[in-house]
Amino acid sequence: MNSGEAAFAGRLFAAGIAAAELLTIGLGLRLGLYAHLCGRPLTAGELAGRAGIGPRYAREWLEQQAAAGIVTVSGEPPEHRFLLPDAHRAALTGDPPPALASVLPAAGIAPVLPRIAEAYRRDGGLGYHEYGEDFRGAQTELNRAVFEGELAGWIRSALPEVHRRLVRGARIADVGCGSGWSSIALARAYPRAAVTGFDSDEAAVGEAKANAAAAGAPDTLAFARAAADGPAEAPGGGYALVCVLDALHDMARPVEVLRWCRRAAHASGGVLLMEPKAAEEFAAPAGEVERFLYAVSVLHCLPVGLSERPSAGTGTVIRPSVVRGYAHAAGFQSVAVLSVEHPLHRLYWLR
Repeated sequence: MNSGEAAFAGRLFAAGIAAAELLTIGLGLRLGLYAHLCGRPLTAGELAGRAGIGPRYAREWLEQQAAAGIVTVSGEPPEHRFLLPDAHRAALTGDPPPALASVLPAAGIAPVLPRIAEAYRRDGGLGYHEYGEDFRGAQTELNRAVFEGELAGWIRSALPEVHRRLVRGARIADVGCGSGWSSIALARAYPRAAVTGFDSDEAAVGEAKANAAAAGAPDTLAFARAAADGPAEAPGGGYALVCVLDALHDMARPVEVLRWCRRAAHASGGVLLMEPKAAEEFAAPAGEVERFLYAVSVLHCLPVGLSERPSAGTGTVIRPSVVRGYAHAAGFQSVAVLSVEHPLHRLYWLR
């Protein structure tokens, strides 16, 4: 094996270690182990008793976590004590723990990998519902954190005129709302606005309604089923804000959806897109964000987009030039990138 071969083999081995360690973190999250390791160091027996797991399993998992540098270890065997460092608590504890967004997609893809391969062979696709609950739940939580923590602030800072209209009371359409957390965040931020979340998946609409009820969302929020090329209702031009948030790249007919959005938006309003922060042009090798986006596209977003035909087949790596092309084809005259900072997302304002 020459040096180049050895280096690549080493890279694959390191990637394998990282993947396996990610799954052990997922195991700890599922069992609620990290919460017990905050504040006071525990032995394996103490963790087993508190968490309700087998003592031998507790010891093996704790030693592995210490070997990986996730928890610290003190004392002498057989009474080693393990502690979750303060710096690691924010990611691994909470409800839900932020680390779920990193862990569960990897765990959720594995069971459907044979079906993804079959979709490649038959040039077909995989519907969003065909991915496991682990994957869907992780994607939901990842976006939920953005919607609840960032979305209203972005609108306030980047679209101040729209923000003022929404504060006074106006209509918002949230197209491709999925499980509804974007719509819920908008309804909470603008309680005088009438918010309608649209999605083409009937199960997603039902889930969104359940989430809204559980979250105590304002009664100004409603959800409705939409066709794949846009909501069935006549748009009427009455929405001060039309949102398509991290959804356009998954849609089979993005131009048709944007065309509906353009007609739905009030003359003084517009369409807000949140899409992955892909580079302007393809380059290889790529940076970490682009590598992440391509991996998600290969395994999820492109198969989902191709599950309906005809399809634009966009995928996760939706470059700004693609967004501009779709928008202009839908009849928009202006496509602006808004001045907000996020490592994974880019916001566009269409008029």
